Amino acid sequence: MSHGFSKKNQSADETAYRFSDFVLYPRDRLLKKGTASVLLEPKAFDALLCLVRAAEHLVSKQELRQILWPDVHVSERNLTNLIVRLRKILGRDAIRTVSKHGYRFELPVSGEPGVKRETYEKFVRARELTAQRSLESMLVARDLCWTCLAENPNFAPAWAWLGRCCWFLDKFSGGTSAGPELAETAFQRAFVLDPDLASAHQFYTLLQVDMGRADEAMTRLFRRLQYHPTEPESFSSLVQVLRFRGLLGESVSAHKRAVELDPGTTTSVAHTHFLAGKYKTAIEAYSGRAGYYLDAAAWAALDDRRQATVLLRERLRKTQFSKLITALMTSLLAVLEGKKTDAARIMEEADTSREPEILLYFARHYCHLGLLDPSIRALEIAARSGFICAPETLELDPWFGLLGKHRHFGSLLSTAHAFVGEARSTFATYADSSKFFR
Repeated sequence: MSHGFSKKNQSADETAYRFSDFVLYPRDRLLKKGTASVLLEPKAFDALLCLVRAAEHLVSKQELRQILWPDVHVSERNLTNLIVRLRKILGRDAIRTVSKHGYRFELPVSGEPGVKRETYEKFVRARELTAQRSLESMLVARDLCWTCLAENPNFAPAWAWLGRCCWFLDKFSGGTSAGPELAETAFQRAFVLDPDLASAHQFYTLLQVDMGRADEAMTRLFRRLQYHPTEPESFSSLVQVLRFRGLLGESVSAHKRAVELDPGTTTSVAHTHFLAGKYKTAIEAYSGRAGYYLDAAAWAALDDRRQATVLLRERLRKTQFSKLITALMTSLLAVLEGKKTDAARIMEEADTSREPEILLYFARHYCHLGLLDPSIRALEIAARSGFICAPETLELDPWFGLLGKHRHFGSLLSTAHAFVGEARSTFATYADSSKFFR
């Protein structure tokens, strides 16, 4: 593959972290800017190394104090002064303050010890492509991750991002029997190499919830929070996990905690607000991103069919979505246009085996069309696949208004209450509110 990567230093593994004009050598405890050495006191060097190792992730003040002054009580000003001195050297925007909680290293890292420069360049490019979230970009990103691992099989982050790519492609391009197994293997390899790797834990959650293992994901994330209580990514992941288990209020609380820790954190809380019947709030939370379905569904729930139809038509005309997302959008459009047969056919033909939450939206479509049997069936399959529709959604969602007339609605609602009660009990076991959601 020709991606214009550097051919320099291809024979030796990197021994330093590289960012901007700087090179940080952990073994030699040396920072260089260009060819010149930069004088750093020991504490400042240790603080910088900690921040760079966790680049793009929050490092709490508590964690920094434990590393820099173990077993010694010091005032917060000592840490603040260190950060000020580092900013004078690196630039004021190099280290971002996350109010009340800690700091985040903001400069893009272009190399790290143990990984060749050209390998890391490919890895950085793979991450950039992954952010585009298209099938084409994910295919290229996956191949770049494979190339990185062929060059360095012990590169844990590349295994984590490979798992992310493989699961996305399996989920949105039709899926293969080997897809989940390959993604699972990639994540497990990442955990073997680095059990504490934040990206691996974050991405693995996506696979677990879609494979009906939200309970496992919740347990794993809460155990991780016992060691990383100020990690916004874990709370962001919990937003989805708790929603899958029918815990809508707890899902919103996880979102609030994630944003409190890092205002720049993005979560899936818009979907939680939607299921809670807070459609205007869902629309607000959904704005500012590349939208496709949820805000249109919220406008429809608010009886503004014209706005919902305009959004769907415009997006379908401008953007090529995956088969499943296209089915979700076109089925809603058909519902809004009164094309009952077309809507039912689109939903029946869609493969939702890798996306149980979409079954909830299909169930709403069916019910709104008066097709109660398929609606009940979709909710039952969703539950067996790991997505529990919250009882309040079943009872209060206007598009489920007819569902109460179905002979199996009572048992469906009773089962939902039982599942949610069990999930809430597990939640209470781990989520000491004074520790995690204060």
